[in-house]
Amino acid sequence: MAKAIWAGKVIAESNNTQEVEGNQYFPPDSVSKDVLKPSTHTSICPWKGTAHYYHVEVDGMKNENAAWCYPEPKPAAGEIKGKIAFWKGVRVEPGKN
Repeated sequence: MAKAIWAGKVIAESNNTQEVEGNQYFPPDSVSKDVLKPSTHTSICPWKGTAHYYHVEVDGMKNENAAWCYPEPKPAAGEIKGKIAFWKGVRVEPGKN
C-alpha cells in the first residue's frame, strides 16, 4: 500500500495509486481532506496540462504548495485526472501496486 507521510502523520494511503514521472498519484478519497488547504498556485506541464496546488497542514505546521492535482488533464494524462501527488518533503512510500 502506498503512503504519503508528512510531519509524522500518514496523510494519504492507497492500493490504487498511479505512477507518472516518478510521482505517486493518490485517488482523492484516499487523502485526508483535513490536511489539504487550497492554494492559488498553478503550473503548466506541456503534456499533462495545468496543475492546481494545495498546502499541506498537519498539527499547525504548513507545507506550502506541497500537493497538486490535474483536475482537467490533457488526454495523454487522463489516468491521473483528479488524483493527488506530493513533494516538498512529503515522504511517499510507493508500496506495491
